[in-house]
Amino acid sequence: MRIVSVAEIQSLESDADAAGQSYAQMMALAGASVARAVETRKAVSSRPILVLVGPGNNGGDGLVAARLLQLKGAQVTAYLSKLRNGDEDPVYKAAEEQGVQIVNAQDDDGTTLKQLVAAADVIIDALLGTGATPPLHGTIAEILKTVHAALDTDQSASLTPVHYPAEPGPPHPEVIAVDGPSGLDFDTGEVDELTLSAHVTVTFANPKWGHVKLPGAAKVGDLSVADIGIPDSVRISAGPELATAVAVRRRLPTRPADAHKGTFGKAMIVAGSANYTGASILASQAAVRAGTGLVTLALPSELHTAVVGAMPEVTYLLLPHSLGVVNEHAAPLLLKELRGYSALLVGPGLGNTRESQGFIEALLRAGNSRRQTGFLKLEANAESRHEFPPLVVDADGLNILCGLANWSDRLPPDAILTPHPGEMSRLTDLSIRDIQSRRLETAQTWAEQWRQVVVLKGAFTVVAAPERQPILIPFANSGLSSAGTGDVLAGVIVGLRAQGLEAFDAAVAGAYLHGLAGEIATRRLGPVGAAAGDVVAALADAARRLRPRLA
Repeated sequence: MRIVSVAEIQSLESDADAAGQSYAQMMALAGASVARAVETRKAVSSRPILVLVGPGNNGGDGLVAARLLQLKGAQVTAYLSKLRNGDEDPVYKAAEEQGVQIVNAQDDDGTTLKQLVAAADVIIDALLGTGATPPLHGTIAEILKTVHAALDTDQSASLTPVHYPAEPGPPHPEVIAVDGPSGLDFDTGEVDELTLSAHVTVTFANPKWGHVKLPGAAKVGDLSVADIGIPDSVRISAGPELATAVAVRRRLPTRPADAHKGTFGKAMIVAGSANYTGASILASQAAVRAGTGLVTLALPSELHTAVVGAMPEVTYLLLPHSLGVVNEHAAPLLLKELRGYSALLVGPGLGNTRESQGFIEALLRAGNSRRQTGFLKLEANAESRHEFPPLVVDADGLNILCGLANWSDRLPPDAILTPHPGEMSRLTDLSIRDIQSRRLETAQTWAEQWRQVVVLKGAFTVVAAPERQPILIPFANSGLSSAGTGDVLAGVIVGLRAQGLEAFDAAVAGAYLHGLAGEIATRRLGPVGAAAGDVVAALADAARRLRPRLA
């Protein structure tokens, strides 16, 4: 789904109006989507709902939602930042006639608003939309100050738990933002200090850049994009995209009922060393959970006893090593065994040593010599492909590449590289600050220069490839900021690649599944303490949510 700027969405709405989809019709659809988002999350009958209504179209969307929720039996109060004229404002008049209680900020010293906030099960933030930027001031700033003060009031201040703090309950009240939290700059992601943190944001037509740029993105909550009837004839099709569950579902391989393990491919994972045994386990478990038919872990032979008990589903290829680190003698053995495998991952936990460097050098040297004779061309027959299957390079595999001359020319076509910002810095000689300030542009530029797929990890992971629009993965989760989660991502990607997905699709779907699993694990356990193994455990749930049927 295309990410747009404020100017672009305003142009889209104008063009839609000119094409016959009026602003009034778009507002009706927008408000209905907000009401539906509330209904989807909880029953609304008899529930107190507070709608904070701004002076513009965003406030109009809120009034439409208020009327519809009142119609469904909710007890809705619209708190207006500015007086509205019923004769000139049909959505206001319709809400009032439906029985929505109207309170004007000009008639309140803040006492009523505090009472409404304290009583509300849901607060709908419809104060400001895409046309506003921080800082906030005037009546709207005063409204948000009052809301914050009411939300920060601890109703149980007289009870101080000592031995056993209560389990956190559901949010009360739940905040639903219309288009985005008021005070968000929809282009830059900057926010005002008074901006409310939403649990859910319902935006319209397209996601905006402010939804995926920090710090504002942290206040968006769960983002949904609602259709407001903009015709396809006026939509902008080119440009960076935000991955959605629907789009990722279409990329996933089918799971026919008459399948067998051969249907879902074979992945070879070269990972692990004496100091980083866990990386091999995490990557292999993730590939299994991604649905791969067979996963083989190639690792230094002395590690076999340490890992075999953790993974009965995995087969093993024991490699020559020096003090627990694979060495150059492992390369010919690996190449001999690759026949029949549909994807290869190299890197997690290998260690960046002279021995592992020799292994990567020997592996690429053998690949180059055979490609020159036509033996390993990926576009050749199936027998050739099986000799050097589609490649994923992660972690120490990337760090080792940095030290090889012309390394990008030595990789097979359509390899997938999965650097975090530090590894990207070493690969490109750019500073981490420069990379982080231009993540999308950096990933796209180097994907085109290297002619490979690049997965630039981090908050809102970027997936880029030559001659493709880059895609942002819609997850920013501090719970993934722990050792091993990158190994999990690499395992998911190689598993999907093994099942026959093209490189770009495997990278996008793998990064989304990994991000969704991270969200599931964090919501179960909290952002502190959720570990990489918990993300692996959540992968099956993530896949089930994306694809509830077999095929």
